[in-house]
Amino acid sequence: MEKGKEKEKEKGKIGVTTENIFPIIKKFLYSDHEIFLRELISNAVDATQKLKAMASMGDYKEELGDMTIRVKLDKKKKTLTVTDSGIGMSAEEIDKYINQIAFSSAEDFLEKYKNQANSIIGHFGLGFYSSFMVSKKVEIVSQSCDTKIPAMRWSCDGTPDYTLEETTRGQRGTDVILHFDKDSEEFAEESRIEGILKKYCRFLPIPIAFGKETEWKDGKSVETDKDKIINDTNPLWTRKPVDLKDEDYLEFYHKLYPLVEDPLFNIHLNVDYPFHLTGILYFPKIRNNFEIQKNKIQLYCNQVFVTDSVEGIVPEFLTLLHGVIDSPDIPLNVSRSYLQSDSNVKKIAAHITKKVADRLQEIFKNDREQFEKKWDDLKIFIEYGMMTEEKFYDQASKIALLKNTEGKYFTLEEYESLIKENQKDKNGTLVYLYTTHKEEQFSFIEAARAKGYDVLMMDGYLDTHFINHMESKLKNSHFVRVDSDIIDKLIMKEEKRESKLPEQHQRDLSQVFESQLPDNKTHFSVVFESLNEEDTPIVITQSEYMRRMKDMSQLGGSASFYGNLPDHFSVVINSNHLLIQKINEDKEKKCRKDLDKYDEKIKPLEDNKKEIESANKDKKEEEIQQADKDRIADLESKIKEFRDKQTAVLKGFGSKHKLVKQLIDIALLSNNMLKGEDLNRFIKRSIELL
Repeated sequence: MEKGKEKEKEKGKIGVTTENIFPIIKKFLYSDHEIFLRELISNAVDATQKLKAMASMGDYKEELGDMTIRVKLDKKKKTLTVTDSGIGMSAEEIDKYINQIAFSSAEDFLEKYKNQANSIIGHFGLGFYSSFMVSKKVEIVSQSCDTKIPAMRWSCDGTPDYTLEETTRGQRGTDVILHFDKDSEEFAEESRIEGILKKYCRFLPIPIAFGKETEWKDGKSVETDKDKIINDTNPLWTRKPVDLKDEDYLEFYHKLYPLVEDPLFNIHLNVDYPFHLTGILYFPKIRNNFEIQKNKIQLYCNQVFVTDSVEGIVPEFLTLLHGVIDSPDIPLNVSRSYLQSDSNVKKIAAHITKKVADRLQEIFKNDREQFEKKWDDLKIFIEYGMMTEEKFYDQASKIALLKNTEGKYFTLEEYESLIKENQKDKNGTLVYLYTTHKEEQFSFIEAARAKGYDVLMMDGYLDTHFINHMESKLKNSHFVRVDSDIIDKLIMKEEKRESKLPEQHQRDLSQVFESQLPDNKTHFSVVFESLNEEDTPIVITQSEYMRRMKDMSQLGGSASFYGNLPDHFSVVINSNHLLIQKINEDKEKKCRKDLDKYDEKIKPLEDNKKEIESANKDKKEEEIQQADKDRIADLESKIKEFRDKQTAVLKGFGSKHKLVKQLIDIALLSNNMLKGEDLNRFIKRSIELL
């Protein structure tokens, strides 16, 4: 352009075919509109790194100088400027990369995903045009690194119309100036911009300055001339493990997660082939609120933060870890369904799984003592992995530990060797006994120990699910909680004892003991077992199957039907115990006369009923005379009436018998089921009996 002539201003239309691309951009991206700043900073970093690459190859011979990217906010004008000292753009480059490629690709992209908003929100590929999500006008002032080429100013007000004219800038690089629209004035606040920069840009490789550092002077905070750099340009995962110490990893962890307990240990990832992957994963101290601790892995692409929702990129169980994954090979501008089927993503997930398993095996092999000390924290993570990832199970099953009630740890193989001689039932099934609460189930644990059995501690959040999973993996094995049955039935052997109580007396005593059972939503069933005289007179147990189904339903398992059922317990009475014999003797003395009186009335009725049934046994239902049917119904009604009177006699006896109540309360107390007023009455009664 000749000197002295007025500079020409080019006007034109951006190369798009729809007039509505800008409203479409706003509509599609509005829910995640803060990413505009991530995109602009990423472009500035690219421009800076391109210039550095040119200089390193000798294609740019000038001084690079200060390469800091600067973000400036003008609260009054409601503008935000992102400035870099990178490669810059000529008029031709602005036309190519802004007017043609950026917006035409934007239109293609939005057309392709117009019905899949979630496919594009929060992912790369938005580029420069994402700035129109928040702006009524966007300007670019750029000076190419070839200083012979004039600086250019590009301006667009959110329509396909733009202007491009020469201007002056003074030095190479690019300014992108956003004029916020009314709906986006929240971004004209320093705290908002600083928050976005720290979220997305805190580990970018080029220094990013926003505002000035402050210092305390004369009793107040004052600004200095020093730029406030918001990012660490050389984060830990980009450095070589050989150059790092344990303290470095710990310091970085607390930079990522302030006010969190120290992690158990870490894994440094560094892969160049067949894909690029770096990162550091930490094993946190995982507590029972493991759901809350998900989404703690931060995903980066070339040090730009992308998301902390990494499902589909790492296996489900690894979302319990904390840390950073950085890979340029993960496609970020596509839908999650595509992401999950991408071959690179699958390879990355498999590699991370293997690295985690290798690290666990390394710690176990080199320092088992430390591994055991950390097991209670590691347990929930490893169990989750073994249940949800088959390949991880194959590796982790060699180092997964079981802890018994004495605090000793065993691998699966070691524990099988420990119990295989003594804990097989008559069918050859290996029975793993366990407790979920050492104190509450103490009497049951002691009974198992008296038999020479070992009992596992399975009190973890996932243990109910884990037990089910292990039963499907361990051949001919079964897990049984120690309070799910009497000790002789936990592991059924061949021997069977005779009962000292006839069946009729057992039926009578069932009514006696039912009279003193708690009257609440819990269901109790009285059963008799022929145990040793020295065994406990009454034990309260709960079916292993039903209890496990209810536990699983509380954890959100597939057994929700069982979760709505009332608790059901078995009251197991030792028919051979001396105290049960004594109660039976008392019952015979006080109730036999009345019971026999009703039996005498019942017998002829039952005989009559049998005669009628015998006479009609070969007839079909419709061939039986109505008179016979009515007679049978009448006899059954009278029999029931006398049976009910017998029951009333037995329950009346039981309800006044202090020993019956005392034995039931002792059994309830052993199961931690006797509380409040009932417990107070038990204590008073115990004193009276003494």
